[in-house]
Amino acid sequence: MGQSLSQMYIHLVFGTKGGYPFITSEIEDKLYAYLVGAFKNLNSPILKINSMPDHIHILFRLSKNHTLAKVVEETKKQSSKWMKEQGVNKFTWQIGYGAFSVSSSKVDIVSKYIANQKEHHKVKLFKQEVEEFMKGYGVSEYDAKYFWE
Repeated sequence: MGQSLSQMYIHLVFGTKGGYPFITSEIEDKLYAYLVGAFKNLNSPILKINSMPDHIHILFRLSKNHTLAKVVEETKKQSSKWMKEQGVNKFTWQIGYGAFSVSSSKVDIVSKYIANQKEHHKVKLFKQEVEEFMKGYGVSEYDAKYFWE
């Protein structure tokens, strides 16, 4: 019998539409729990999750059975609906996202980076962070006018 194996770690980053601070301290833990379940249902377990009021970072292991685009689309759609059900009526995620591969040897480093978001963003704006990611990962297709929609 054949066997298919994969071990792909992804650092996923996306924001709220217009950078609006929808992710409050009152709802963030519930949102994290919801997203953990949504990713688990797509066989893509979350290893670390953290946010700021206007964006979220998720480190997860991508399922061999689902594309990255499908996992992102489904979890953003489901969590957007869930946020509205929680009373955040105008909630929506931005259309764009950043997804970056993480080698097994760097999982702990990225996990610590995500855990440290609150401190990190005392000195750096989300847009600055994204610009650094794009440059650091050599993403030549990045066009700010489309990413921030």
